[in-house]
Amino acid sequence: MFTPVTLPALFSPAECDALIALGDEAGFDQGGLVGGNMLDNIRSARIAWLDDAGSADWVMARIVEAVAEVNRTHFDFALTDFAERMQLAWYGEAQGGHFDWHTDIGDGVLARRRKLTLVVQVSEPEAYDGGALETNADANIRAASTARGSATFFPAFVLHRVTPVSRGARYSLTTWVHGPAFR
Repeated sequence: MFTPVTLPALFSPAECDALIALGDEAGFDQGGLVGGNMLDNIRSARIAWLDDAGSADWVMARIVEAVAEVNRTHFDFALTDFAERMQLAWYGEAQGGHFDWHTDIGDGVLARRRKLTLVVQVSEPEAYDGGALETNADANIRAASTARGSATFFPAFVLHRVTPVSRGARYSLTTWVHGPAFR
């Protein structure tokens, strides 16, 4: 089954604060789509690439361990590498931050090799309204955990979205794991 898997506490609250600080250090730019397209009706978010900040090695080390465990116990995908940078996203109330239904596999050279998506809930759930990460793997919409530091894993071909933020702001960390194309 390709339903999402959640690890309840991949990062501590203090580590989530450190993730936000890394994003602030790297600087946030307007988030786009695969290929660099900017379509606010599909995605309205600001993003920072964590490897543009100070040392984010500890973040990637934690993610590598978690991916190995979750893939071994739930997905069993042929995974080879992390070919793209980690992305910290900020979805704010002022711009109605959201990301409409989409998959993470795209036409780009790297995007077509995405096999597994990992999204970490970085914000406190009380810091915003709306902004739910929802997946639709099997015609059933499921909301991901909003527990701070929790990580949700799902195949990159699964439809998912972030609903519009109506109050406050939501931070999340996303990374993708790559491998040979699905056949």
